Amino acid sequence: MFFALTDDQQAFATTVREFLADRFDLDAVRGVVEDPDGDGHPLTLWKGLAEQGALAVLVPEEHDGLGLGLLDAQVVARELGAGVAPGPWTATVLAAEAVRLAGSDEQQARRLPALAAGETVGTVALRGEAGSWDGRGITVDAAGASDAVRLSGTASPVDYANVAGLMVVAATDPSGAPGLYLVEAGAQGLAVRDQRTYDGTARVAAVELTDTPAEALAGGGLAGADAVSAVLARGAVLTAADLVGLAREALTRTVDYDRDRKQFGVPVGSFQAIKHTMADLHVGVTMAEHAVLFAAHAVDSADAGDPATDIAVSVAKAKAADAAWAATGAMIQFFGGIGFTWEHEAHFFYKRARRRAPLFGTADEHRERLAALTIE
Repeated sequence: MFFALTDDQQAFATTVREFLADRFDLDAVRGVVEDPDGDGHPLTLWKGLAEQGALAVLVPEEHDGLGLGLLDAQVVARELGAGVAPGPWTATVLAAEAVRLAGSDEQQARRLPALAAGETVGTVALRGEAGSWDGRGITVDAAGASDAVRLSGTASPVDYANVAGLMVVAATDPSGAPGLYLVEAGAQGLAVRDQRTYDGTARVAAVELTDTPAEALAGGGLAGADAVSAVLARGAVLTAADLVGLAREALTRTVDYDRDRKQFGVPVGSFQAIKHTMADLHVGVTMAEHAVLFAAHAVDSADAGDPATDIAVSVAKAKAADAAWAATGAMIQFFGGIGFTWEHEAHFFYKRARRRAPLFGTADEHRERLAALTIE
């Protein structure tokens, strides 16, 4: 079967790409990177994405969204990766997906329109202090008469917890079963501890919960472990899309530079060692791009917990992480002396790849998962 983007999806990608080029280019990115005390949430970028419907891409139409699928959302993620764009787009889209997948009709009606419009910034706290990506280490202390509960524990890393108005937290109940819960900004017992990161295009925090009031996401199509797994799968695919966008842009910039840069009177790109390396990188990035497309299609079309979908997601995430590491590392090397400088943009790509590659599971963790799914 042939997988490719539709004309509408390609137009969506072009719209996002042109917006970034016109209104939030690498000079604007540098402004965020060089302001470590800022919140990392540029409103110009945020408002533009909201106006284009990028925040509403997965939200159903009845809740003021576009009602599209993950295949469409990964188009946006890829362009944001290529532009090394800062901001909580991925975190907010995942928070909305959690509400859509696991929330009741009332919860969806109350939460989704504000997330789709960008009026509320969302984030997800899925990695507990135990190191797993299913919230283990965050526990439900007590349950109330309805969906109200109290949570305790630490989640880290949590993207843009510093500006999030709504947080989706994965936690385990007294029986050890995982589930998804909503925590409002400013809730009692909620503390957000800034974590400095070498990637200046992001803001990351540890979230500490101490008997914090929360609302269980309940009554939707998915519940418990299935809901957590579904959000993790979507997080892995969107992160993989960001990484392949990053990798492709890094490779394109490197090739363009080495076509013009000359040594011994000829372009350095004509040297066999560089040509072979660029060719290998192109193959790796292309394979990762198609793996992400296939994984997004698989998630859109399959039931939760389908082993074939799990395989597609892990292949995509592992390949994307490897491709981004390789392409951004080569970018620094093949730009020569200038590639190592602060003034050049190569380190934006390199640092973003290094930070995002482990999110929602490292390449090695996903390869171990593939082994368990296919061999065991």
